[in-house]
Amino acid sequence: MLKKTEPHTKDIKGYNTILSDVAGLLESARRVSARATNAIMTATYWEIGRRIVEFEQRGTKRAGYGEELIARLSADLTKRFGRGFGRVNLSQMRKFCQCWPPAQIFQTSSEKCLAGQDSSAKVQTLTENLQIVSTEFSLRDIANRFPLPWSHYVLLLPVKNPEGRAFYEKETLRGGWSVRQLDRQINTQFYERTALSRDKAAMLKKGAKPLPEDAVTPEEEIKDPFVLEFLGLKDEYSENDLEEALIHQLENFLLELGGDFTFIGRQRRLRIGDEWYRVDLLFYHRSLRCLVIIDLKLGKFTHADAGQMHLYLNYAREHWTHSDENPPVGLILCAQKDHAVAKYALEGLPNKVLAAEYKTALPDEKTLVAELERTRRMLEGRMTGKREKRK
Repeated sequence: MLKKTEPHTKDIKGYNTILSDVAGLLESARRVSARATNAIMTATYWEIGRRIVEFEQRGTKRAGYGEELIARLSADLTKRFGRGFGRVNLSQMRKFCQCWPPAQIFQTSSEKCLAGQDSSAKVQTLTENLQIVSTEFSLRDIANRFPLPWSHYVLLLPVKNPEGRAFYEKETLRGGWSVRQLDRQINTQFYERTALSRDKAAMLKKGAKPLPEDAVTPEEEIKDPFVLEFLGLKDEYSENDLEEALIHQLENFLLELGGDFTFIGRQRRLRIGDEWYRVDLLFYHRSLRCLVIIDLKLGKFTHADAGQMHLYLNYAREHWTHSDENPPVGLILCAQKDHAVAKYALEGLPNKVLAAEYKTALPDEKTLVAELERTRRMLEGRMTGKREKRK
């Protein structure tokens, strides 16, 4: 007796249509969820900034008072809510309120209550009522004033010219610019070039056209570090299964080399300026008394990889290294299919003796390359086997 089989998808008339519709619905829902979270987050951060500014205005005028407040608030909020409330973050929230002050935010709504008054009375009444009005507005009301995600406003904060900030905010909203597109426009001085252009309409039309690299997927929106921090979620995901498996195997390999390597963390995030970075593996070497930062690349080694590693090392030296420890060392592992590379970043150490000591105590680069190649072949074999079983 023949076993009845389920009809193949290609035999179902109109299947591709319903698949496309459902996929579109899910992507739309994810974007809506990300936008809703971002709107409340942006409003919350503006309100935090407003309260910091008002508290500072009531406080002492002595030098350093504001930074002392930020430092203490950062420490207490971090203990209670986790990541997302570092000094840089809180300083950005304060600046956010200063760049978009309450008078600007609540003026439209307040003026509705001032109809019929002369101009001087309006100014006085508006000034007196700003603080009262601001406390009466809900986060949703404030969110309506900030239609862009928080990551966009973070890019707008360094724009010193108020007219330039207003221009980028308006054009981002009008053109639906992604955060990457806005970043590109600011970096290429689109506002200044438009202001100098004789044909401003043509410039605006040209600038509104996105490039392929400007696109942001729903997954990227949801996994935005700002959103993850705001929701108190962990950010522990890798670009693909192979990279994650390689990192896990390398972690075990280094720990098996002896008791000198102490594991600290995987996918450790750090923030430099307005950019987020991830360190694949972070160890502490007991004999060398230093941090070991490991960065894994699936492609071939480039000079950009070395530059990025030195960026990590400079950050770790300033923020993660204790006063009695040696400077951190970086290890770049490139797992290209036809040629693996392992390179230590030892440049910039205080003296050659220390560099020589590092080379003696750390695993030999040839050993690491051999392990990298062996592990990659093993993992790729496993993944190929799994794919064949699914067929």
